[in-house]
Amino acid sequence: MSERIFIGVAWPYANGLLHLGHLAGAYLPADIFARYHRIKRNEVLMVSGSDRHGTAITIRAEQEGKSPEEIADKYHDLYKEAWQKIGITWDLYTSTGTANHAEVTHDIFLNLLNKGYIYKSSTFQPYCPSCRRFLPDRYVEGSCPHCHDPGARGDQCDECGKPLSAAELLNPRCRQCGTQPEFRETEHFFLKLSAFQEQLKAWVSQQSHWRANVRNFTLGFLEEGLHDRAITRDIDWGVSVPIAGFEDKRIYVWFENIIGYLSASKEWAKSSGNPEAWRAFWQGDTKSYYFIGKDNIVFHTMNWPAMLMGYGGLNLPYDVPANEFLTIESKKVSKSRGLAPPPVLDCLSRYDPDPLRYYFSANMPEMGDSDFTWADFIRRNNDELVATYGNLVNRVLTFTYRNFEGKVPQPQTLDGESRTLLKKSEETLSNVSDLLYRCHFREAVRVAMVLAQETNRYLDEKAPWKTIKENRESAATALYVAICVISCLKTVFYPFLPFSSQKVHEYLGFEGRVEDSGWQMLPMTPGQKLREPKALFVKLDKALAEEESSRLGQAH
Repeated sequence: MSERIFIGVAWPYANGLLHLGHLAGAYLPADIFARYHRIKRNEVLMVSGSDRHGTAITIRAEQEGKSPEEIADKYHDLYKEAWQKIGITWDLYTSTGTANHAEVTHDIFLNLLNKGYIYKSSTFQPYCPSCRRFLPDRYVEGSCPHCHDPGARGDQCDECGKPLSAAELLNPRCRQCGTQPEFRETEHFFLKLSAFQEQLKAWVSQQSHWRANVRNFTLGFLEEGLHDRAITRDIDWGVSVPIAGFEDKRIYVWFENIIGYLSASKEWAKSSGNPEAWRAFWQGDTKSYYFIGKDNIVFHTMNWPAMLMGYGGLNLPYDVPANEFLTIESKKVSKSRGLAPPPVLDCLSRYDPDPLRYYFSANMPEMGDSDFTWADFIRRNNDELVATYGNLVNRVLTFTYRNFEGKVPQPQTLDGESRTLLKKSEETLSNVSDLLYRCHFREAVRVAMVLAQETNRYLDEKAPWKTIKENRESAATALYVAICVISCLKTVFYPFLPFSSQKVHEYLGFEGRVEDSGWQMLPMTPGQKLREPKALFVKLDKALAEEESSRLGQAH
């Protein structure tokens, strides 16, 4: 029976190039998951968009002497180019700058306001006497009161992941001029998070299928007690506040960008010709997954669920499979601190997308931080993609194409080893499906590669390139079995390696797209015409590791 799956993916700030940390942290796992469910013929809606309103954009705009609109437009276009080249398959990739997003944000704001979950109150906010303005949270830096990291910001600490307010920072300073800010009184709207304390705690406690790090991290915050948070700011860039007298303020980005999941769904529905289509994914029998990085957990396991609870009638998250951090050559990724990891588009100018997708699938930071090194990338490419999987496909299909008139050979009676390998293929198809369903991507791609390794061992034993001279039928049988396994592998590898899986699909003589064939080991009919194969992957020179490492830390 088919399922309905909603996939919301973190909204990147449109202030800089997408890098490999972003890819491994949220976007690749989301795409793997979406491709898996689509090939399983489930109904999928995967959305995200560029966050145009964060102070990260205004900071970059001031640095470059451009308007926030120019910065957001520039990087939004570059994001779309990166998604297309790396193979991220959105149903809709939009932005928070649309009229639709503002309309949906205003609707949720006013609904929560009318129900008493949003209230107005005076508060003291940081004001820089030198710059003569109130400072948005990211314009205030200082030491974290929890871990004492000196680079914490007024919204959160990247080092320990704690959400913060500017008033909590030790030794605060204005990011622009370094002046210690004053705290002056100003009026703002607050979300009454404290009203959802017990309801959220009970709900999170029931999510036994969540990753332990996500569930425990969230429960730790709930044990400490939730505090109401301001949801408007003294800025002029962002979604307007739909209340008279607040024309010079804007809705705080952390409140409005998570509403983007809903606004994007409504935008998708309108563009599909059925404006009510979004309801099936938000009010129907749907499992909602949110793919994010570790630093966004609390916004998706507490703030967004609280807003949904308050609004009413909308599905809560089913799972939030947040990944941990990716370090690059043992250095922690942080654009805000000037550590520039390799941008996705820069890497794609030198490498094909599938090797990058494979590496970050096999080295994904699911349960703990993982480290990316160029040497390890080259090793995995050469030893696993080229020598194991690529070599299997190439030598079997090339030899068959040349010696059996470009057709699938006719097998004879299968021996025990052949039957065992085919059974292993069916088991792999089932096991990988189960792992992907539970968001265990790293283990799933490992299990798929094990099947390729076992098939190579089978061929080494059967050696059809030798036996063909004295026993053509035996060689034909071994090649037939290997081709059947390759038919399985192009399916189980499809969520991870979509470009090469499509090539294998065509080499095997199939028409159309891989995903249209379903999650199955397509039967290979003796006599089926093959297409002449070419090498799937390219072996990389080990010397490239040093060359690539020298680029790290360069500004982008």
